[in-house]
Amino acid sequence: MKIYHNPRCSKSRQGLAILKDAQVEPEIIDYIKNPISFEELSDILHKLAIPAIDLVRKNEAVWKENFKNKALSEKEIIEAMVSFPKLMERPIVVHKEAAVVGRPPEKIKELI
Repeated sequence: MKIYHNPRCSKSRQGLAILKDAQVEPEIIDYIKNPISFEELSDILHKLAIPAIDLVRKNEAVWKENFKNKALSEKEIIEAMVSFPKLMERPIVVHKEAAVVGRPPEKIKELI
């Protein structure tokens, strides 16, 4: 099990705590310090079964300043999240071929 984690985010910390409380020791990926690749993010989106735009944090300044109100392709949105990792909703938990966005954090229990 993997958690794409931002330690500065309270929801991400809560999600990690849910996993640890369930005796799960996930692989913790700090995607802010170690950005994920286009291919990895595409795979996560496939497992989440959502379009890229649904994973974007649209209130982030970088989104508003650079991307808001632009007609972007799926590829361009993924590239934006790869270039600016803060744009990704968090936490994301992946287990085998399934994934959830931990918003609210209790959604993570679906994978445990």
